[in-house]
Amino acid sequence: MTMQKSPDRLVSYLRNHKAARWAISGLSGALVLAAIGLLGYPFFTNIYQTNLQSRLAHQLATDPSLAQQFRNDAVPVGDSLTRIQIPAIGVNVVVVEGTSEADLMAGAGHYPGTPLPCEIGDVAIAGHRTTYGRPFSNVDRLVPGDRIILTTPVGSCTYEVDRAPFVVLPSDTSVVANTPGQYTLTLTSCTPKGSASHRIVIKAMMVGVPTQA
Repeated sequence: MTMQKSPDRLVSYLRNHKAARWAISGLSGALVLAAIGLLGYPFFTNIYQTNLQSRLAHQLATDPSLAQQFRNDAVPVGDSLTRIQIPAIGVNVVVVEGTSEADLMAGAGHYPGTPLPCEIGDVAIAGHRTTYGRPFSNVDRLVPGDRIILTTPVGSCTYEVDRAPFVVLPSDTSVVANTPGQYTLTLTSCTPKGSASHRIVIKAMMVGVPTQA
C-alpha cells in the first residue's frame, strides 16, 4: 500500500512546489544538453580536423621554407612534418610536429625529441582513435607485413609492421625509446576506444631506403 501511495505523494508534492518542478525541468534540460554534447563532440572535432588538414596539406605541398626547416630539424610545433599513409586501414593524413592536445587536433603528431621521419632511430607518432578525424581508429587491425608510408618535404620512406599491436600503460615511455643503428617507426594511440587508460602500440621497420624528393 505504501509503495502505491508514493507516486501519488510525489505528484502532489510537485503540484504544490513550483520550485521543485523547475528544478526537475532544469535537471532534465541539462541532461539532454549533456547527451547532445557527448554525441556531437566527435562530429565537431572531425569537422575542425578536416579544415585543419586542408591547410596542413597545402603547407606540406607548397611551402618552400618547409624543406629547409625539416633538414635543420626546426619545423615549428603545430606545422606540417610528414604525411602518413597506411593503405591497409585507409589512413592518409598530414602529421604535425608535436603531441600536445593542441597539436593533436590535426589528428596525428610527431613526438618531439624522436628522430625525424625516414631518419635513423625510432620515429614516434601519436594519433587519435575517436576524435579529430580518428586517423588511428583501426590501428589495432594492423598485422605484420602491413606497410606504412611517410612522405616528408624532402623525400619518402616505407616501413613494414613487424609485430602484432600490443598494449601498455601510459607511463611506459620505453616504447618510444630510440633504436640506434636501426630505422624504426612507432605509432601510439589511446585504447580502448574512448578511454585513455592504456596505449596501443604499433612497431614497424623500414624496408628499402629513403627516396629523395
